[in-house]
Amino acid sequence: MDEIMGTAMEVLQAKVSETGFDGSVKFDIEGHGVIRVEDGAVTDQDGDSDVTITASPDVLKELLDGELAPTAAFMSGKIKIDGDMGVAMKMSQLLG
Repeated sequence: MDEIMGTAMEVLQAKVSETGFDGSVKFDIEGHGVIRVEDGAVTDQDGDSDVTITASPDVLKELLDGELAPTAAFMSGKIKIDGDMGVAMKMSQLLG
């Protein structure tokens, strides 16, 4: 696992632990792999999820740092969402 993925997983785990999260989300990080959030756990193991969010490493960092709003990222085409938009919105609230 590279540094980008490790850092992202730590930040996501902290956010999930603080607020809880109901559902499963897979972040497909272009050129680096996947991060999956499910039932309060964050892993780099691929698997089925309610929604898949595809982003570049830079955009993921901006989302996790709070520099980019998830809705703005989606509307500007910086992220792609495939699957349950309701679950994506829950993740958006967790990130935002």
